[in-house]
Amino acid sequence: MKVLIVDDEEKIREIIKKYAVFEGHTVIEAKDGMDAIEKFKNHSCDLIILDIMMPELDGFSVAKEIRKTSSVPIIMLSARSEEYDKIHGFELGIDDYVVKPFSPKELFMRVEAVLKRTLNSNTNISDAFSYETLLVDFTAHLIYIDNEKITLSPKEYDLLVYLIKNKGIALTRERLISDVWGYEFFGDDRTLDTHIKLLRKSLKQYSNLIVTLRGVGYRFENV
Repeated sequence: MKVLIVDDEEKIREIIKKYAVFEGHTVIEAKDGMDAIEKFKNHSCDLIILDIMMPELDGFSVAKEIRKTSSVPIIMLSARSEEYDKIHGFELGIDDYVVKPFSPKELFMRVEAVLKRTLNSNTNISDAFSYETLLVDFTAHLIYIDNEKITLSPKEYDLLVYLIKNKGIALTRERLISDVWGYEFFGDDRTLDTHIKLLRKSLKQYSNLIVTLRGVGYRFENV
């Protein structure tokens, strides 16, 4: 797999590159946001590791620009752990968020999990879910409410599909994180709640189909 590493700190790029090469990946480096967009346009890549705080153009702006034309997986890096930054990143369509300082081993567990999900995103999904004016077409990866197309981030979509496929079942937080994220969770345990919040917002009048089970997790109503 080809990984684009974007960070203005050369030492951080070197550390990430070392682990990426060790895991068998090919690496492209970019030293700032403008360089990242240029490298992305000129090189095909399978995943982007993207820092937020950079000169020329910040990571949020880079992610927004890339999402105009591509759904390539993006893992965002940041020295800030504020919930706003995470929510903003997920709203732009990033796939994961890692706070600095980070363990390279953990980072690449996340890289492998994201790549695995991307490769298997269409596996065993060949039907649709509908309820009143809500339609989720699993085959086409399209969602409509009142005949209006709804745009979800890749992670929101994965979470929604998993909830629907297990509708009526009480799903623990641990199971959701393990099965949807695809790795043993190391980060902020509010990440799941953040995605649920964003997903409910996207579902509009159908947000109540996702039920919170206090002390347990969540359940998608068996409509």
